[in-house]
Amino acid sequence: MTPDKIYLVGFMASGKTTVARALAARMGWQFEDIDELIERRERLTIADIFARHGEAYFRGVEREILKLLQPLRHVVVATGGGTFADPESRSAINMDGVSIWLDVPLVEVIARIPLDGRRPLAANRADLERLYATRLDAYRQAHVHIPAGSTSVDATVEIVLDAVQRAPTLVEYRDHGDAWPGAAR
Repeated sequence: MTPDKIYLVGFMASGKTTVARALAARMGWQFEDIDELIERRERLTIADIFARHGEAYFRGVEREILKLLQPLRHVVVATGGGTFADPESRSAINMDGVSIWLDVPLVEVIARIPLDGRRPLAANRADLERLYATRLDAYRQAHVHIPAGSTSVDATVEIVLDAVQRAPTLVEYRDHGDAWPGAAR
């Protein structure tokens, strides 16, 4: 049985939104982006939310959006870079669907991040490097690990599809606590 919900997790600028959109189109599933849903709900950009309300507020809204997404099936969800680092969000994601870590090396992440201020946590290079290192332990708890640094979007979609088709059912994972094939542990 193929799982009926996929969450793409990983650091900022790892391609989660781009891959999720392409994957959903390929599968004929719905696509959702947590950051876009937050911006729509709050009527502010992510940068403005951080500036006005702080990260703790943002993470609270993020958890609320995750709860709203839980009843949906046949959906590919692009998470924010910090979504999976939050223990409550990570647990909800891992219980609700297949979490897939798009692992992009930091040097490639840095090259992808625009210097326009849209990514508030990327403003300082040293802080960005620390944040990346800190979040790796959380990302390693994803069901599936996919090195996605220099891979094209189409190739990444194929790798994700192959991993999901080979994965056991969510029920098997939840009931036995087994690691999924390709798990990042």
